[in-house]
Amino acid sequence: MFARQILVVEDEKILASDIRKSLQKLGYSVSEITNSGEEVIKKVAETHPNLVLIDIGLAGEINGIDVVDIIQNQFHVPVVYLTDSSEYKTLQKNHLSESFSYIAKPFLESDLHFAIEMALYKHQSEKILYEEKQRLTAIINSMGCAVIVTYANGCIQMMNPIAEVITGWKQSEAFGKDLIEVVNLVDKEIGEKIENLATNVIKADEVFNLPENCTLITKDGKEIAIGDNIAPIRDHNGNITGTVLVFQDITKRKETEAQLIRNAFYDGLTALPNRVLFLDRLRQTIERSKRRSDYYFAVLFLDLDGFKEINDRFGHGIGDDFLVAIARRLESCLRGGDTVARFGGDEFTVLLEDIKDITDATNVAKRIQDSLRLPINLNGYQLSTTASIGITWNFNNYEEPATLLRDADIAMYRAKRQGKATYAIFS
Repeated sequence: MFARQILVVEDEKILASDIRKSLQKLGYSVSEITNSGEEVIKKVAETHPNLVLIDIGLAGEINGIDVVDIIQNQFHVPVVYLTDSSEYKTLQKNHLSESFSYIAKPFLESDLHFAIEMALYKHQSEKILYEEKQRLTAIINSMGCAVIVTYANGCIQMMNPIAEVITGWKQSEAFGKDLIEVVNLVDKEIGEKIENLATNVIKADEVFNLPENCTLITKDGKEIAIGDNIAPIRDHNGNITGTVLVFQDITKRKETEAQLIRNAFYDGLTALPNRVLFLDRLRQTIERSKRRSDYYFAVLFLDLDGFKEINDRFGHGIGDDFLVAIARRLESCLRGGDTVARFGGDEFTVLLEDIKDITDATNVAKRIQDSLRLPINLNGYQLSTTASIGITWNFNNYEEPATLLRDADIAMYRAKRQGKATYAIFS
């Protein structure tokens, strides 16, 4: 397997050298280190890197943001910004501060690795979604979809066999009926019925796309997600003589998109939020706390005590089932608005929002310990565990999720050294 190639754009030579060493240590191939916007574009065209790591404060005739615009729109290469606190407002102003699009200096090697992997994963996910949409568009263009034609008065003139199958109406039954009677549509986004599309299209004299969350209520009451458009039909003189509604059942596409999103944000084993979703929620919580001086939250970092012994003794199958059972136990210890995530292996994190003080967090930690001590019956075995828990909260006015998690992790290891089965608060 080839190492993924990273193009580094950083005009501070010492930092650039350190980044190269870190990236190579992490298994990436660093194709070039450059400090000119013009040179960057040339190198991207020549080397086609997997990702560009670029300083937003890049000097030269073409600034960093303009360079990134060219890289993303013309070469379709993912980008991660290198920035500092003074440049963050520039990111916000240009709407470039979405999750996983930048990393603030100074940063840990692990933070750099995480930012790159997330950017690559996000790019790949977007590519998959785009290709899926393209595939569905090709199906529509081949006319392998439902077609209904109306007269200028909005009454049905004809419908093809696929339209008959989807709506549940035969053409002989639907002929002459008002379109809205046969094609009963609801916008699920707002929960409102969609009026006669044919009449609206004729009045507006333009193509209407169906709403994103358009649902068809079939003749027998079944709900089907559909998509596409309705357009006016003109004669050779340009006069509108009717409309043509083209649509298809997009249920599978919706399910695919939902599954892609689920794969990106949820752990495949426990169905808990994964690291990506947890960090995103934590970042939102940090921003919320900045707007409210009385808003407190806490993070718990859990590492199961003795899980390796369970895995070694009973096998990975039992080990996986045990982790799933632990996930359900952790969920039962929290409020509805709190978040528990699996970070990987036997590590879990908990986000407690809108708490009064640190006592709320320690009470949850105690509740978790009490719950984990209760035996779990798996395949005839009575298994139980404890956890070492590190706790931190926003009393320290954290700016970044990574910093907060680092401190929670430090506190967790402190709990380990204190004899496990306990918690420690970072200070």
